[in-house]
Amino acid sequence: MKKLSEGRKMFLSVMLIFAAYAAIFIIFDDYDRRAEKPLNEMADWHLLWFSVVVMVGLAFLLHRYALHMDQRISREQAEKQNLMRRELTQNIAHELKTPVASILGYMETLDDNPQLPTETQRQFIRRSHSQAQRLTALLQDISTLNRMDSASGMIEREQVDVSRLVGDIVEETKLALQQRGMTFHGEGLPQGIVIIGNTSLIYSIFRNLIDNSISYAGQGAAITLSAIELNDRWQFTFSDNGAGVAPEHLPRIFERFYRVDKGRSRSMGGTGLGLAIVKNAIVLHGGSITARLSNGGGLAFDFTLRK
Repeated sequence: MKKLSEGRKMFLSVMLIFAAYAAIFIIFDDYDRRAEKPLNEMADWHLLWFSVVVMVGLAFLLHRYALHMDQRISREQAEKQNLMRRELTQNIAHELKTPVASILGYMETLDDNPQLPTETQRQFIRRSHSQAQRLTALLQDISTLNRMDSASGMIEREQVDVSRLVGDIVEETKLALQQRGMTFHGEGLPQGIVIIGNTSLIYSIFRNLIDNSISYAGQGAAITLSAIELNDRWQFTFSDNGAGVAPEHLPRIFERFYRVDKGRSRSMGGTGLGLAIVKNAIVLHGGSITARLSNGGGLAFDFTLRK
């Protein structure tokens, strides 16, 4: 069934109210409905036809206004989407430019200076490889977001054991946590949390949240994950006691390519898409997410996933 536009909703609502009012006014002799009289007198018929003419005229004017209203809304939405596309294209180009320029610079230096010491050459190759990995991560994140945007209804769903999935992610990130002196506390996460969802997207939610804390919470920070069961969903709280962010950044923290500290974010290898992927994946699973400053001074995320 085709969804009604805002203009048509307004038009139908006003016409329904007017039709109901006209029916009451014509059929009943007074508004307390103590007496109901048939349309026997000529004046009643004149009043009826006058009401019909007025209603037709009002319908014509309202319909024209509704069309103009829909056109204006469509133009505004199109302009907003075009602006978002331009900004996204500019952001992608900007993010790609830095690693590509670095790789080209290292390769040109190696090509122009074959007499460079072997250790220097290896260092340049390692740096080029690191930048290539960053490009790969960025392209993968863009692909993930595009898949969620354009084919959300085609994403395969199955039973996902969230408790085991989080345990696997903690094992995968153990070395990075140890290198930064960080700890992960998942005692508040019950065993056997199972939801119907897409395994790779559920993985992306928890992996990106942990990676975000590892990158930005700071040395020695502690990460905590807990969950409580509600009627039809699970409610999770993911938090750390690290550096946190200024309150003015919270409303925009899930925007694509939004960075609290641009220089620091790029130096740590972030793509600027991790939290955008988290939010989109949660929404696709019937949930919602909010960010706040945690009691321990870091950043906290409260989100839900439908069972």
